[in-house]
Amino acid sequence: MRVVGVCYLLFLLPVDSIIAQVDTFEFDTPSQQQRFRNLSNELRCPQCQNANLTGSTGGIAEDLRREVHRMIMEGMTDGEIRQFMFERYGDFIFYRPRLRAETVLLWFGPLIFLVIGSIVAYSILRRARRISVADSTLNSADQMRLQKILEQERS
Repeated sequence: MRVVGVCYLLFLLPVDSIIAQVDTFEFDTPSQQQRFRNLSNELRCPQCQNANLTGSTGGIAEDLRREVHRMIMEGMTDGEIRQFMFERYGDFIFYRPRLRAETVLLWFGPLIFLVIGSIVAYSILRRARRISVADSTLNSADQMRLQKILEQERS
C-alpha cells in the first residue's frame, strides 16, 4: 500500500511543475479575456521563434503576456498594443507582418518567383518545340541525300 502511495506522489510531481508554469490573469469582462487570447495567439515569441505567446514557456513570452494583460487592463486598443509590440520587436513579432516596403518581398515573393518560373518554363518548352519541329523537317538537299542512301540500300 505504501508503494502505491509513493508511486502516486511521484506521478503527481511533474504535474505540479507544469501547473506552476501556467499564467493566470484576471479580467473584468469576457471580451478582455478574448482580446488577450487573440493577441497572445497572433504575437510570436521572440525567443522561441516558431511559437506564439500562448504556446511558449520562455521567459520573454511570460513577460510579454503580462505586458499584454497590463495594456488591456489599462484600456489600450488592440491596434495600440500591436503598435507597441512592433516598435519594440519589429515585424518579427507578428505571424503576419504588416505590408510595408520592407516586407513586400515576404508577402509577394512566392508569387513573383512563381510567375518568373512559369515564364522560364514556357520559354524553354517553346524553344524545345521549335527545335524539334525544325529537326523533323528535311530541306531539299537532305531529302536528296536520303533518297540516294535508300536507293543504295535497295540495290
